Amino acid sequence: MKKFLLVDDHMVVRSGIKILLSDIYNPSEIHEAMNGETAIAKLKESKYDLIMLDIQMPNTDTLGLMEYIHITYPDAKVLMFSMSAENIYAKRFMKAGAYGFISKESPLEEITRAINAILNGKKYISESLAEKLAEDSFSGKSTNPFNELSPREFEIVTLLLEGKTVTDISHALNIQTSTVGTHKARLFEKLGVANILELKEMATTYNL
Repeated sequence: MKKFLLVDDHMVVRSGIKILLSDIYNPSEIHEAMNGETAIAKLKESKYDLIMLDIQMPNTDTLGLMEYIHITYPDAKVLMFSMSAENIYAKRFMKAGAYGFISKESPLEEITRAINAILNGKKYISESLAEKLAEDSFSGKSTNPFNELSPREFEIVTLLLEGKTVTDISHALNIQTSTVGTHKARLFEKLGVANILELKEMATTYNL
């Protein structure tokens, strides 16, 4: 009988995954945790075949939790399961010891494939990320997305990462705020990020 641990602060998400796992693996034992502290307590009590871990939970350093699980329970198989941008977070969490990363928006068939792959000891990334990595490889594009920015865009990224506002940047570079806004929107699109938090995460991932 398979034993699972679902770590997510949203009860609706946990309930949905619980139903999916119950349908695929019957019988199975499914435990739930709503934050890192509860997850650690559960891990001390039981050994799990698979841990499904959300990235963003209140009062939880999820990367730190992933590293803790990997060091303390080296045989534990963890599937990151999140709404966060995969191209930013997947590499970082898999480097910390996760077996796979999949979006909560993925079709049920793909979620099932990811779970089965990891239970069989394989690593898993989504089809969309695999396609992007292959596309970049064949096209000769740099694996570091920051290298795709123009010199001006890179300059603005650097200032944004320093905490500068659009107004601050316009003064520093002596250009219109509207021009800064246009550059910011364009570089966000190029990098595939939606906000400053994701930009900072991507910068950390690529050691910027």
